[in-house]
Amino acid sequence: MGLLKPNQVLNKAYRQVAIETTDFDLFKNALRTLRDNIVDGQREHTQKEHLRNFLSETFYKPYYMAPEEDIDLAIRLDKTIKSNIGLLIEVKSTTNKGEMISNDNLNRKALQELLLYYLKERVNKKNNDIKYLIATNIHEFFIFDAHEFERKFYQNKQLRREFQDFVDGRKTSNKTDFFYTEIATTYIEEVKDSLEYTYFNLQDYQHLLDRTDSSASRKLIELYKIFSDTHLLKLSFQNDSNSLNRGFYTELLHIIGIEERKENNKTVIVRKAVERRDEASLLENTINQLDAEDCLRHINGSLYGNDYEERLFNVAMELCITWMNRILFLKLLEAQMLKYHNGDAIYKFLSITKIHDYDDLNTLFFQVLARDMGSRTHSIMHDFAYVPYLNSSLFEVTDLESKTIKINSLSQRTVLPVLASSVLRNKKRNLQVNALPTLQYLFAFLDAYNFASEGSEEVQEEAKTLINASVLGLIFEKINGHKDGSVFTPGFITMFMCREAITKTVLQKFNGYYGWNCTTRIELYNHIDNIVEANELINSLRLCDPAVGSGHFLVSALNELILLKYELGILVDATGKRIRKADYQLAIENDELIVTDTEGNLFAYNPLNAESRRMQETLFKEKRQIIENCLFGVDINPNSVKICRLRLWIELLKNAYYTAESNYTYLETLPNIDINIKCGNSLLHRFALTDSIQTVLRESSISISQYKEAVAKYKNAQSKSEKQDLETFITEIKSKLKTEINRRDARLVRLNKRRSELANLQAPQLFEPTKKEKKASDKRIADLKKEIATLENIFEEIRSNKIYLGAFEWRIEFPEVLDAEGNFLGFDCIIGNPPYIQLQSMGKSADVLECMGYITYARTGDIYCLFYELGMNLLTPNGFLCYITSNKWMRAGYGEALRGYFASKTNPIMLVDFAGIKIFDAITVEANILLSQKAANIFNTQACLVQDSNGLNNLSDFVQQQGVKCNFADSIP
Repeated sequence: MGLLKPNQVLNKAYRQVAIETTDFDLFKNALRTLRDNIVDGQREHTQKEHLRNFLSETFYKPYYMAPEEDIDLAIRLDKTIKSNIGLLIEVKSTTNKGEMISNDNLNRKALQELLLYYLKERVNKKNNDIKYLIATNIHEFFIFDAHEFERKFYQNKQLRREFQDFVDGRKTSNKTDFFYTEIATTYIEEVKDSLEYTYFNLQDYQHLLDRTDSSASRKLIELYKIFSDTHLLKLSFQNDSNSLNRGFYTELLHIIGIEERKENNKTVIVRKAVERRDEASLLENTINQLDAEDCLRHINGSLYGNDYEERLFNVAMELCITWMNRILFLKLLEAQMLKYHNGDAIYKFLSITKIHDYDDLNTLFFQVLARDMGSRTHSIMHDFAYVPYLNSSLFEVTDLESKTIKINSLSQRTVLPVLASSVLRNKKRNLQVNALPTLQYLFAFLDAYNFASEGSEEVQEEAKTLINASVLGLIFEKINGHKDGSVFTPGFITMFMCREAITKTVLQKFNGYYGWNCTTRIELYNHIDNIVEANELINSLRLCDPAVGSGHFLVSALNELILLKYELGILVDATGKRIRKADYQLAIENDELIVTDTEGNLFAYNPLNAESRRMQETLFKEKRQIIENCLFGVDINPNSVKICRLRLWIELLKNAYYTAESNYTYLETLPNIDINIKCGNSLLHRFALTDSIQTVLRESSISISQYKEAVAKYKNAQSKSEKQDLETFITEIKSKLKTEINRRDARLVRLNKRRSELANLQAPQLFEPTKKEKKASDKRIADLKKEIATLENIFEEIRSNKIYLGAFEWRIEFPEVLDAEGNFLGFDCIIGNPPYIQLQSMGKSADVLECMGYITYARTGDIYCLFYELGMNLLTPNGFLCYITSNKWMRAGYGEALRGYFASKTNPIMLVDFAGIKIFDAITVEANILLSQKAANIFNTQACLVQDSNGLNNLSDFVQQQGVKCNFADSIP
């Protein structure tokens, strides 16, 4: 039987959300009142009213709640009777043991009644918004997820037919008792042993109501959240990775000095309109300093825009994003330090009392975070003794900063108006002033949120809204897409895609290596007997997002790979000791990897506990291993690249630990993962992936092993000088390779030959040519001049066209996917959400892409089509590609070439079409997910049409249940 405890069913991300003291006290008081009012022997109706009052006083006053028809208590989704019922409750009196279900016998009248009410709503009223169904006798609660009823009852066609016959009077009786005894009993009996439900008894909690210790609070918090509308009506919550925290986002934009605007059906982020600009905002302050000091003369302006104003905005924006990335990272670090040390205030360093102005902030960046403890000055050690050194390139002066300004150049003459809807104006903070110095405003704003609740279940005087890594990820994605409108991919999509693609990729890897034929994770688990070798195989995976954006897919892939190791039983600590399923549970919820112990308690790092240290260090080292070796990304937007690196550093920061070597005084440093995330135009490259470079390697005295070794050393370089030396060496290797490959460019070789031939023909001849010879010579000279001009124009276009400046040379940029001879092996998995841009809107840039020879190119098409082809080209044989894109390619004329490409050159595994469902928040495009293999098409695609948002609740299950096998070539128009 599927009996579950409350802490097993609560969303683990929701468990991390703190509760405000006043709300918790109100809940406990209401629970006491319910306890005191319930007496055995009372009429069922009386006890039902007491339960209704309890629910109303706690969470459900904003909802329409009443008995309806035969339903004892129905709670609708809002305060109106027109909204759908979301919660069905069947109430039995405390003494009605004959009709009340029990853990030993679910097949009693209470559940039979719930089944009837459910079918009436689901079948007759077409209500697909039911969330939970509850059977209770006030003491005991049996809570059934509507998904269980959907799977076990609604999808049973025979039951639906019998129910319809009963409703239509085609059975021998139309009385409800007949339905209970003749129909419901039969179908409940079939599934009762597998039917999952949450069970608890309120009497087990009564003795905790008057206790104040943390263990009592923790158990009551579980109860609070089980009864909450967030849980029972499945509402989004603070750290929900699928929805944007609008309040935090809007105020952050205000402090930066930017705003959202609708342009061409896209939501873009732009500089505030002139009448709304604030001189003290970060952006306006930066623009003013850049302009006043004529800083743009030091940079290549063509990279930042077509005119002065555009360049000024883009340079300022890049600087502001760099600074904000550092500040948000530091806020997360500070929160982590405070959590590790039980809130000890000496670990708080990001405040106006510590950082008085932009000079101090600049000092924090470059004289504190950028230097190890031994290199810091005496005064710095005195003022920032507890700020760790993390060896992150995030705190190195960027090239743009060195050419323009650093944050200490900003003016502090004016104050910034506080947003009317500011979090600082809420009832707790009640800010009275209308403006603040910008830094003071920023620090106060950040302090109003909780950056550190991961791994805790708390009651707080002020339950600050949680801003965790996945929530910040959404913010980053929105701000990051300021030029052309951002499209953030919801967490449930990235989780689904990563699970499907990585499962296929890992199965392929193991099957290929061992000659196995495993088709599921369970089969693979049962085959593995060498933990070390299995880890080496997974660590050898190479996964890339060629339009990486803010890194959302890479973070989801990181979590999925760790979860996969855990599920396969090969997640081990530094000594090789397994992280056992009997000791810990790992799960991904709301796009976060969450660890709980055997009691269901959230794991929280305790530096003083050896077992806690073992778990924390294992997670950190596994994340570092995967980020360094397995995850790669490219994006044309330098801000995207910065944010992606930041997100991966944040994932490591979550599991930062104190090292044994430092006697648990200093945190482990972060690796230099920036080298895996590169800036460039993925679609544009001069060197073909299939070209051999063996001659180049031999003549330039470069070995791929040297190149790989230098990259590996760079990732773990501990000092700035060592890192710079390795960076210079790697740059030299790539420069030599590019130069040598360029020298062997067939077009350049042909140009030099033609120039030489032309020079010979135009040179003075010893003997006067005949008329016939002169005519032939003149024609050849004209032909040569024409061919030379054509070739010179090609090279001039490459030299002068700024689009070529960003060309990304896949052939040499990632040595991890080259063999010893320099041949391009490819990635095992390509994943992502490529951009949606109509090619005909790109002008000359589209002409350049057309010259690249993409066979899926159509002038009326979209750029994502080219990303499909690029992705397949980047794969190793039998590798997997998984993209979410617009689904227009499936039907539009411009998709004909792409459809043919998929059918003839790839093996489409799975196609999920979201026809009529809005997946992306900012745009109205209909989407699809395609998982395809770089292999011969076996014409056996699992296709699934998702037309109802309910199908999104558990996409993997939905696709598995509703998908049909089809011939890809015939199923696409």
